[in-house]
Amino acid sequence: MPKLCVLPGDGIGQEVIPAAVEVLQAVIPDIEVVTAEAGWECFRQYGTSLPEESLEAVRACGAGLFGAVSSPSYKVEGYRSTILMLRQALGLYANIRPVISWPNVSPRDDVDMIIVRENSEGLYSGRERSDGETAVAERVITRKASQRIAKRAVMLAQLLGRKCLTIVHKANVLPLSDGLFRDSVREVIEHYNENTREPLAVDELLVDVAALELNARPQRFDMVVTTNLFGDILSDAAAYWGGGLGMAPSLNWGDEIAVAEPVHGSAPDIAGKEIANPIAAILSGALLVRLVWQNKMAAERIESAVSDTLASNIDLTIGTAAITEAILKQL
Repeated sequence: MPKLCVLPGDGIGQEVIPAAVEVLQAVIPDIEVVTAEAGWECFRQYGTSLPEESLEAVRACGAGLFGAVSSPSYKVEGYRSTILMLRQALGLYANIRPVISWPNVSPRDDVDMIIVRENSEGLYSGRERSDGETAVAERVITRKASQRIAKRAVMLAQLLGRKCLTIVHKANVLPLSDGLFRDSVREVIEHYNENTREPLAVDELLVDVAALELNARPQRFDMVVTTNLFGDILSDAAAYWGGGLGMAPSLNWGDEIAVAEPVHGSAPDIAGKEIANPIAAILSGALLVRLVWQNKMAAERIESAVSDTLASNIDLTIGTAAITEAILKQL
């Protein structure tokens, strides 16, 4: 029986995550769901945005579904980003972001890519210092983490039948750090290709060229593997081709634990109005089902229901409950 720890978080997370759980329960009736607290409101109440009890609940389940967090835009003593804490504490080193064309919301119909982002280091390693005049952030790249994300990308390519992997970096300007990342990823792919009958094609792009290609020829990408900050930026840009951030799912994935997460934020301007689009959260749940629980049939049912709902020309402003009900009817 699959177990799921639900962390709705702040803002519209409180609305879209229950919708995603409802859809998951429709396709996997025996799923065991527990709820835990996390986010800015949790910090204001308890002094931490991610209580140890919540971490333990995710560990016990092995899988989580996280909503959104309303992080302050200024420094608050003792506050750390909830999702960054989840990633670091649970070893969620891979961020998986699929971008595909959906009926009636995508600008073109031939996009089908997966961006695999290293999720544990780079500029998000938390090594910042400032004397008030100069601020320094350390960009940490290690061979171990680079090879680890490459192995996850190769495993994903095998699982999903992907054929080409594009390494995105900036080794011409950052020859030591990005050079280490690129070379480490290539070593893993070359070793894989030497020991398989179905080798992966591999190419590489500088990140600025990759950004241009994402705008001009998004259909040329199959899988992308890149560093933390580059992956954060490129995956958000690529989300345009899938209907925008309101449609964008993601999965934070480690060796033993995974936490699915819609990419959109907490949207405080519409929070509480029950008008948020739940599709990103629902598709994030489907990612968990497909990749972690490896229930391909259930994942395809969810994704097909979303596609059929969008093909019906549904008005995505009709409200969270109405969109969820339309998807449930397709199921």
